[in-house]
Amino acid sequence: MLALPTSGRRPNRRDALAIGAFGGAFTLADQLRASPESRSPNKAAIHIVLAGGPPHLDMYDMKPDAPAEVRGEFRPIATTVPGVRICELMPRQARMWDKFAAIRSVVPRAGHDDAEISTGYTETVARNESRPSFGSVMSKVLGPGRPGVPPHVSTRPRLWTGNPAFDFGNEPGFLGPGHRAFTPDGPGTCLAYEAGLAQNRVSLKPPRGVTLDSMQDRRTLLGTFDTMRRDLDASGRLAGMDAVTARAFEIMTSSGLRNALDLSKESPATRDRYGRNFLYDFPNRKKYEVNYGAQALAARRLIEAGAGCVTIGFNNWDTHEGNFRHLRRQLPYLDSAVSSLVEDLDDRGLLDDVAIVMWGEFGRTPVVNKDAGRDHWGPVMSAVVAGGGFRTGQAIGRTDARGERPTTRPYRVSHVLATLYRAVGIDPSMTLQEPGGRPVPLLDEHDVVRELLGA
Repeated sequence: MLALPTSGRRPNRRDALAIGAFGGAFTLADQLRASPESRSPNKAAIHIVLAGGPPHLDMYDMKPDAPAEVRGEFRPIATTVPGVRICELMPRQARMWDKFAAIRSVVPRAGHDDAEISTGYTETVARNESRPSFGSVMSKVLGPGRPGVPPHVSTRPRLWTGNPAFDFGNEPGFLGPGHRAFTPDGPGTCLAYEAGLAQNRVSLKPPRGVTLDSMQDRRTLLGTFDTMRRDLDASGRLAGMDAVTARAFEIMTSSGLRNALDLSKESPATRDRYGRNFLYDFPNRKKYEVNYGAQALAARRLIEAGAGCVTIGFNNWDTHEGNFRHLRRQLPYLDSAVSSLVEDLDDRGLLDDVAIVMWGEFGRTPVVNKDAGRDHWGPVMSAVVAGGGFRTGQAIGRTDARGERPTTRPYRVSHVLATLYRAVGIDPSMTLQEPGGRPVPLLDEHDVVRELLGA
């Protein structure tokens, strides 16, 4: 536990370091040291990860004329855009398709992890070469926005497996821990759920053993740092520590961030529109609540508060069995959450400046298996985008009659990421520097999806 100096004692070097560290091995103050001072205004992103691999044939790339074992149990419905049809269980998106675009011809290279859709590289490369996630790159290049709000926030719940392979979306790679996403329970963060998004309540907590009152007391000690430097550190190693630590205090005690994560401030009608939680019960797995609506609402509020990138996760798409039974429950919740998010950003005049992407790690098999499920399918998947100034109201690319492979406009995951980078003002052909100074390309393929940008 971090103790304050006893009354009447002048703080020493150990106290100063403790103030900056809050007693942790790597701290919020450490995170802030690596961040630029300010972010370009009015550019943000929301990364929606559908962990497990959503079935493209049952959502945005339906094949009603295919054999029954391919087309599945759902019907396509018309959208507001002539010629574009999506699943009948997503009517709200269909009614506002002018605000969405589907890319039906994305060709992934990844396995069962989110490394590629987060970094542009497969898990092996991302892990071995410490490639940074999209949100971490935004944090590094664009920096923080409003004071007291982290540049990258993640509310993604952990999968039931606890598999760390699904955590690349929060990882900074060689950019360093200063650009890791602020997460509810991850490393290097001071965010925590009080009762979890399952209860629609999010709160900020200080590290274990530190209260908000004691943090405010420590803040008063920052004024002594200049004197302490003269007395204790003529080399200047503590120079700037007060400013960085002050930013850490600002985030920890920020009313803006705290309010953004307090969903109780929204009306019951709004929370109903986004969708309440539902109990998920995969076979042979522990039942737990899923919180699509709460995460989407928190994402909107965080963007309004000044966050640069918000990563959220709608899990449970690994439907090897009972695919249609699960989708009958999941898709309406997904529809409510995503349509409400886009609708609210549009109503607030923010949509053109917030690039949104929603996708998983791959598609699912065109042929339904013996357990009424769909298995992993790597040759093609769909991605959905909104906002960002994109040319929406379209479906890009086609797959063959069975949804097995693209027949037009095949795009790599890196092309979609390049398009997102372009939308937030980052050149996808830029290079980053490793700690040793070696230049590393942001993406190995940086062509964009031209139909989205009008290029």
